[in-house]
Amino acid sequence: MNDNLRYALAAARLTTTDVAAALAVDPKTVARWVQGRIPYPRHRWAVADLLQVDEADLWPETTRRHPALAGGVKTIYPHRWAVPQAVWRNHFGAAREEIDILAYSALFLAEDRAVLDTIRARAEAGVEVRILLGDPEGEAVAQRGADEGIGAEVMAARVKNALTLYRPLLDTEGVDIRLHRTVLYNSIYRADDELLVNTHAYATPAADAPVMHLTSSENEGPATTYLTSMARIWSTAQPCHQ
Repeated sequence: MNDNLRYALAAARLTTTDVAAALAVDPKTVARWVQGRIPYPRHRWAVADLLQVDEADLWPETTRRHPALAGGVKTIYPHRWAVPQAVWRNHFGAAREEIDILAYSALFLAEDRAVLDTIRARAEAGVEVRILLGDPEGEAVAQRGADEGIGAEVMAARVKNALTLYRPLLDTEGVDIRLHRTVLYNSIYRADDELLVNTHAYATPAADAPVMHLTSSENEGPATTYLTSMARIWSTAQPCHQ
């Protein structure tokens, strides 16, 4: 029996069925984890993020099998689609000062009403929200569409659809949306000191590329590099008007 996992589920008021739904696995699989079976790494990371605890707190034995990640790197998901949707909602819901989104479209988030409601609620609570999307008329968006093999028009349409869904957030004080014409090597999703960074790979949709969960600190680290990059893009982007 994994008492650590059982207690964490109770503290989060989640059932095995809740976890199974969030991770898109069979409830019997989660029940086996509670009974003591150790999940695959991607599932351990997803459960830890869902419960907002460290993996080592749930499966301390795994820390002796695997080398520690570099400083500031909490988790690496093999694909963006492997990140449970609940993790995205909890990520933004935990923000107390800043939420930043840098992507070409981030349509997968815009289509999640719970994420949009979470972002709006955090903005109403005083959190500064900055959303940076690609200019649908820009060359960078067209090139990304070509690189992914879906074509410039489809990529531009995705951005326009995302803008339609994100624009109502501008009615809330503290929300700002800008359009950039920058070639992105990654998408960045920030909630205060926590970053989810979706790397980009040529000829690979962003959903299939890895996601790193980074933590920013006062010391130099990988998160600092990405935050510096986003700040520069924000300074050159153009405001998006309603």
